[in-house]
Amino acid sequence: MSTWPSNLWTRSQDAEVNEVAFSPTGRVLAFGSDDTSVRLLDTQTGAEVGEPLAGHGESVRSVCFSPNGKLLASGSTDETIRLWNPETQTVVGEPLTGHSDGVISVCFSPDGKALASGSSDGTVRLWNTQTRAVVGEPLTGHGAEVWSVCFSPTGKLLVSGLAGGKIQLWNPQTGVTVGEPLAGHGESVRSVCFSPDGKLLASGSYDNTIRIWDPRTGAALGKPLAGHTSLVMSVCFSPDGEVLASGSADSTIRLWNSQNGAPLGEPRTGHVNIVRSICFSPDGKHLASGSNDKTVRPWNPVAQAAAAGSLVRHHAKVTFVCFSSDGKRLASGSQDNTIRLWDSQTGAAMGEALTGHTDWVQSVCFSHDGNLLASGSYDYTIRLWDPHTGAAVGEPLTGHDGWVWSLCFSPDGNLLASGSRDYTVRLWDPCTGAAMGEPLTGHTDHVMSVCFSPDGKLLASGSMDETIRLWDPQTRVAVGEPLQGHSGWVISLSFSPDGMLLLAQCHDGSVATWNVITHQRSDTPRSPPSHANPMYRDHWITLFSSRFLWLPSQYWDNGDRTTARFGGLLAVFQNGSPSVFDVSRALEL
Repeated sequence: MSTWPSNLWTRSQDAEVNEVAFSPTGRVLAFGSDDTSVRLLDTQTGAEVGEPLAGHGESVRSVCFSPNGKLLASGSTDETIRLWNPETQTVVGEPLTGHSDGVISVCFSPDGKALASGSSDGTVRLWNTQTRAVVGEPLTGHGAEVWSVCFSPTGKLLVSGLAGGKIQLWNPQTGVTVGEPLAGHGESVRSVCFSPDGKLLASGSYDNTIRIWDPRTGAALGKPLAGHTSLVMSVCFSPDGEVLASGSADSTIRLWNSQNGAPLGEPRTGHVNIVRSICFSPDGKHLASGSNDKTVRPWNPVAQAAAAGSLVRHHAKVTFVCFSSDGKRLASGSQDNTIRLWDSQTGAAMGEALTGHTDWVQSVCFSHDGNLLASGSYDYTIRLWDPHTGAAVGEPLTGHDGWVWSLCFSPDGNLLASGSRDYTVRLWDPCTGAAMGEPLTGHTDHVMSVCFSPDGKLLASGSMDETIRLWDPQTRVAVGEPLQGHSGWVISLSFSPDGMLLLAQCHDGSVATWNVITHQRSDTPRSPPSHANPMYRDHWITLFSSRFLWLPSQYWDNGDRTTARFGGLLAVFQNGSPSVFDVSRALEL
C-alpha cells in the first residue's frame, strides 16, 4: 500500500459516521453512517467508489468485510443485516431478518462461512453467508443489549460485549457459553476485539477504560488502561498485535503497548466529536477513524508508536533481567546479543539497544550508584556501559575461557565479580577494566551466580556442581569449606539485609538458606531482601518455594533468570518487552 497524505481522504459526510472497516487488501475503506448508507472509499486516491450503497431504512451501525473481500455486511437500527458485493456495489439477496431491535455489530468468521450479529434485542445470531439463512437458535441470556461481537482468529470462540458491563464467550459451533461472563468493567462494554494470535482480548467500556483479558482463562491481565476522559467507543489491535488503538467520546484516539499496557505517545487529536470507530489497515501502516463530527480520517500510527517505543523490543528470547538499585530502571539481556534499558514504571524503552556483544547476553547488573551497567556474554567477554547515555565504557573485559553466566558489583562499586562456564570466578576493577589477581578456582562446573554481602566483605558463588563457595574478595582466598547438600544447580544467590544469611535457589525449584558465620543451614526468613529474585516454575512465579503469581499463557516462555523483583514490583518479559506487576499485596509487603 502506498503512503497516504494525511489530508488525502479526510472526508466530510452529511451524517455521523458509526463504523469504518478496511477491505482485506487495504485498497477500500467502507463506512456506515446515520444517513442510512454504506459508502466505499478508494484509499489510494481518496475518491468514493461508485454510489452509496442504499437499502437500509435507518442508521447503519456496523460494517465488516468477509476475509476474502467478496462480501460486505452491514447492520442497521432498522433491525436488518444486508450483504453487498463490494466490487459491483450491488446488494446480495434479501435482507437478513430476525432481530427484534437494532443490529449494532456484525462480524464474519475467519473462514467467511458464518456471520455473527449482535443486537439491542439482547441476542446474538449466526448466519450462513452462502444461503443467508440463520444458523440455529439465537444466543440468549445476555440480559442486556449486545453492542459488539467478534470471532477469535481460529473461529473457535465468539465474544459478545454487553451494555450491562460484562463480556461473554461462546462456542459458535454449539451455541453454548464458554465459562462465566468476564466482569471488571463498571459500565457498558462498547467494543471487543481479539489480538491476531488470539491470545489476548481487548474491551472498551463506557467506564472510560480499556481492559485486556486472557480469553483462555477469563482472567484480566494487569490494570485497566486509563487515560481517556470519556466513553471508550472502539478498540482495535494492529495486525502484528503489538499496538492496541482506542477511540473515545473525548474525541481522541490513543495507542497502547498491547503487551504491557503502556500508553504510546500523546493522544491523537483532530476530531471534534465522538470517535465511534477505528480500524487498522491490513499492513498496519495506517489507522482509519469515523466520528460523530461527520468525518472519516486517516492516521499514521507507525510513526507515533515507534517514537513512543511501542515497537521496541528484543528480537530473541530474553535471558536475564535486573532492576537498578533505585528500582526506576530495568535492564535486560537477550539472545539477540543486545542489552536494553526500560522505564520500570511505564515499560517504555529508554534509548537504543546497547550493541557490541557477538553472542547471547547472559547476565546484566547495575552498579549500586546506578552509573555503570555490566553485561556478560556467551562471547566470553564482559562489557561496561553508561546506562544514562548507552555508551560503552572502555574496552571489553577479557580473560574468561567460557560463557559469562553471572555478574555482581561490590556495594562500594570498586569491584566487579563474574562467574563463568570455565568454572572460575574473576574479580575486576570496573574503573580500569583490569583483572584483580588470578581467577578464583575450586568449583568443578559452571559458576551460575555470584553475589557480594551487603558490607562487601564476602563474595558468594553458586555453581552447577551444586555447591556454594565463600570468598574474601580482598585476599581472594576461600572462606571455609564449600556449602554442600543442594539438590540442583545453584543459579541464584542473595544475602539477607544484615549479611548473616545467604539464600540460594536451585534450578529444580528448591531453596536453601545458610548462616554464613557457622556455615550451617538455617530457616528461610519471612522477609526476603528486596532484590531476591523469584523463580518461574510451571507457569507460576515462586519466591522461596512459595507460589504467589500465576502467569497467563503469553508469558510461558520465560526462564529461571528472566524475572526480577524490586520490593513489591515484579518484572516479567513477554515477546521481548517488559511487563511490571505490583505484587506487594501477594507478598504481604
